[in-house]
Amino acid sequence: MIGFEETEVTPDLRAWIHEYRPGGVILFSRNLVAPEQIAKLTNELQTLAGNIPLLMAIDQEGGRVSRLPSDFTIFPPAATVAQSGFTELAYQAVTAKELRSVGMNMNMAPVLDIHTNPANPIIGNRAFGTEPDQVCRMGEATIAGLHDHGVLACGKHFPGHGDTHTDSHIELPTVHATRDRLEEIELQPFRYAIDHGLQAMMTAHVHYPALDPTYPATLSSTILSELLRKELGFSGIIVSDDLEMRAILDHASVGEAAIRSLQAGADMLLICKSRVLATDTVEALRQAVTSQELEPTRIEASLARIQTVKQQFVHPYQPIDLSTLCNIVGIPSHRNVLASIMAYANSNV
Repeated sequence: MIGFEETEVTPDLRAWIHEYRPGGVILFSRNLVAPEQIAKLTNELQTLAGNIPLLMAIDQEGGRVSRLPSDFTIFPPAATVAQSGFTELAYQAVTAKELRSVGMNMNMAPVLDIHTNPANPIIGNRAFGTEPDQVCRMGEATIAGLHDHGVLACGKHFPGHGDTHTDSHIELPTVHATRDRLEEIELQPFRYAIDHGLQAMMTAHVHYPALDPTYPATLSSTILSELLRKELGFSGIIVSDDLEMRAILDHASVGEAAIRSLQAGADMLLICKSRVLATDTVEALRQAVTSQELEPTRIEASLARIQTVKQQFVHPYQPIDLSTLCNIVGIPSHRNVLASIMAYANSNV
């Protein structure tokens, strides 16, 4: 899954997609100007993809992690939604309807981390709360609201980013919690979401010595294959967090990290910006398969899982009708849901 810097499909991007055939695209604020422009962009990207439609993803958590322009209904951070006290408001599929209306079929949300460390520089109010039960309930409602309206939810950041002291965009954090503590607190929302239908999970670029003395979760077969797949029974797709982050690139090349992540059990690798690093990743994986460092059966298993979620959330692809956008994006009924969340949250302060 690749990102890029432009607001339209340039000749260079077109050529890259034709040659390397990514399985998905992730869009950021830099790509998104207005509803009609977004719909045109996703239509063109899907046309380029041909008969295997793309997972078209975005980070639209709400609050400070919002990528959509102001025409859309922008929810507050997860903590504010949870403060309202109503799972019904977390379920309200405003975000899903508006994303789907412009051609997006995957949201890198909800955050299933528990905000247990007040000094955490990266999670904070992105989490639904400080207690497992609250995060479980609100996370499940958010996932259901996305899924019921055709958008694949991606829970993050497994097995938990809430107790870190540093930001994995900048350096590799370490969580020194015991296995018992992780089972009791951090793993509960992930376990609950899996049991309630979550089909995509994003890994954490975080080191958990109690689980794996050597590798961070994104690169750990103990965490991804043994814990997530076998112990928790997760059968959906495992998506790496962005492999361009310093928590990874300070310790390995992007190609080395990509190989290790797939060996560990990841299904889809995220390169959010650099076309050069995306190319390096594909070439490294091609060589690893040729040399049998990566077994074909490992790749085939991932492709099968990706195909399963695409069948549910992408196929059959229908181009976006631009004339329908004004009936969905930012409409009064959606703004009213937002107003209700804010009113209930403020009344519970």
